[in-house]
Amino acid sequence: MSAGPLSERLSRWRQLLPGIFAATLVAGAAQFVSDNYQAPTMLMALLFGIAMNFLSEESASAPGIQFASRTILRSGVALLGARISVDIFALLGVWTILLVVLGVGATILFATLIASSLRQGPRFAILTGGAVAVCGASAAMAIAACLPKDERSENNLIFTVLSVTLLSTVAMIVYPILIQYFDLSMIETGVFLGGTIHDVAQVVGAGFSVSEETGEIATLVKLLRVSMLAPIVLVISIYWRRKGGQHAEGTPILPQFVIWFLIFAAINSVGWMPEEVVEFTGTLSRWLLVIAIAAVGMKISLAQVMVVGWRAIAFVTLETIFIATLVLGGLKLIATF
Repeated sequence: MSAGPLSERLSRWRQLLPGIFAATLVAGAAQFVSDNYQAPTMLMALLFGIAMNFLSEESASAPGIQFASRTILRSGVALLGARISVDIFALLGVWTILLVVLGVGATILFATLIASSLRQGPRFAILTGGAVAVCGASAAMAIAACLPKDERSENNLIFTVLSVTLLSTVAMIVYPILIQYFDLSMIETGVFLGGTIHDVAQVVGAGFSVSEETGEIATLVKLLRVSMLAPIVLVISIYWRRKGGQHAEGTPILPQFVIWFLIFAAINSVGWMPEEVVEFTGTLSRWLLVIAIAAVGMKISLAQVMVVGWRAIAFVTLETIFIATLVLGGLKLIATF
């Protein structure tokens, strides 16, 4: 390798490091608060990032913050695939899988159908519907990377991450209490919690607060929803290409980070990835996503996010109620067979 390209790369990394370091510090502070005060890590990273948004306007840190909010984000989503295995499908059974798949697809469809009545656009409907249906903040960031961009894209992403994280936290507290009134078994409770709460961490918190068995089932169901991220992104990409939206031409049908998501899932499924590597990869993925969401928060102010208004808040809340009602009704229907 000649000295020229190497020098250019080193210079590029020197430009990126201040912003990446700032986002990492914010992520570390969020993790500290989460570990010591049981606050949701993603929410803390987002709020701390918003409080530090002035750094994105500094010439020294802006390039690294942009890099973290895009490239580090996509790397974190790709590594999520290492947590997925086909063993999940065998453990959960056909009816549970069908119910979860139906819940994911129906929630996104529901969002697109009611969007116009609440004066929301189709891109916002797909973004929020996918976040609620699949895996909260991680899905929101992955889907946002595939949608055509406009002047509201970043505001919509920040709002979506903020709202699904808050609703997920509320659900973690409220659902285990409410579920007592629906006469569900421990396994059914696990399916409900894993099939309706948005973020993985809150699913784990809610499930294990009921019992160890419920927590394990809830985590498996949640990972099943995470595994649907790749096909959902594929469908969204094909839809926008056919629609002929902005950036549709020349854009790959399946983004590279989703392809890596599938590769990691395949490697784990055939047993080529040791348990220690799976654990390390999962931890690394989580840290990359926390750093990325901190960087996303640093790029925008809270005042700009709140411009979306009460209709957007009602919109995401209705999506959350819809998937909870659908999964609960499905469990009751399955129990009658």
